[in-house]
Amino acid sequence: MNLDETHDPGLESWVESANSPETDFPIQNLPFCLYRHGGAAPRIGVGIGNQIFDAAKYSTLTELMALGRDVLSQLRLRLSQALRSSHPHPSRHLLHPIAECTLLPPGEIGDYTDFYASIYHATNVGSMFRPDNPLFPNYKYVPIGYHGRTSSIVMSGAAIHRPSGQLQEGSAAPVFAPSRQLDYECELGFFVGPGVASGRGIPIAEAEDHISGVCLLNDWSARDIQRWESQPLGPFLSKNFATTISPWIVTLDALAPFRVPRLQRAEDPQPLPYLDDDRNRTEGGIALQLEVWLSTAKMRADKIDPVRLSRSGFQHMYWTLAQLLTHHASNGCNLRTGDLLASGTVSGPEKEARGCLLELTWRGTEPVSLPNGETRTFLENGDEVILRGHAGHEGARRIGLGECRGTIVG
Repeated sequence: MNLDETHDPGLESWVESANSPETDFPIQNLPFCLYRHGGAAPRIGVGIGNQIFDAAKYSTLTELMALGRDVLSQLRLRLSQALRSSHPHPSRHLLHPIAECTLLPPGEIGDYTDFYASIYHATNVGSMFRPDNPLFPNYKYVPIGYHGRTSSIVMSGAAIHRPSGQLQEGSAAPVFAPSRQLDYECELGFFVGPGVASGRGIPIAEAEDHISGVCLLNDWSARDIQRWESQPLGPFLSKNFATTISPWIVTLDALAPFRVPRLQRAEDPQPLPYLDDDRNRTEGGIALQLEVWLSTAKMRADKIDPVRLSRSGFQHMYWTLAQLLTHHASNGCNLRTGDLLASGTVSGPEKEARGCLLELTWRGTEPVSLPNGETRTFLENGDEVILRGHAGHEGARRIGLGECRGTIVG
């Protein structure tokens, strides 16, 4: 990925909060969002420190995404120049505190596909149910995914209602009841920019030109419903009740300093040619850290801060964003601007890098202990799950993804 003047770690903004080393949104980031301030119509903005800067004349982010990555890159450059401390800033009237704004969905999400791109997650889950054969042989050749439901995608902060479904234990007949094993899945979502017509496909060398940016995504999962219904066709009611996304779209340009080689272990086969090229090998990965935090109702009542449950690295994913997008369209499937794709649970090789409770508590047999004496195997009513993400290393400004929150209600 080419670095340019927007990545200069020495750049500062006339928006003072953007210069804090703790901010998710320094001038080197400038994530896009759709927001409403007061009674005004929705507008496209960018996050800068603790403010939103009015960014464009387009009515939805979908309209902007359709123009392609080059247009997004040029807009990001102009915004960077306008927000630098060295630039005259008569445009303060275009700033609005994030706390005073309503953050909206980026536009109509036409389709949603969730993948299974972490080999560590797939191996952990497989070993719980198939200890002698945890990973099916196709996993290392084909990116596995399923089509989700867009109408139940909600924004960060929305309440998540505990789903009901068929539960079955041992040899007993199934019963219909609320899920007792409600779980989160810490994932990275990404949006399709320019679409692709049916029958055309996307060469892997061009795949990232069709990605507008990334967001945090929580694929809520009812593990007990999932276990019973997933034979043989996979998840249905265990997944379709809610998916939460963060409101910020962080561009691949902002993440350029953090590109790394794709995960390739000595024991793994080479991808098939349509999923492989030099660029994807050398910089297909992204060194992003994703964190899961939990706040129970009792913790909030006792004024105890949320506790971090896990921290995983996106660089450990087996399949890259480019490979997921290319494979999705490889059979001739069309893709439309604003379609949402997700990585699947982001897990790493260490226990603290397991991105869901199913893994972290090993199917409920190893409860998580919380600072106030509570324990969790799966989520209880009143639990708030908070996803956070950032990239950062010496010589580059920290780039954050904001937060993705959801609270379980009965």
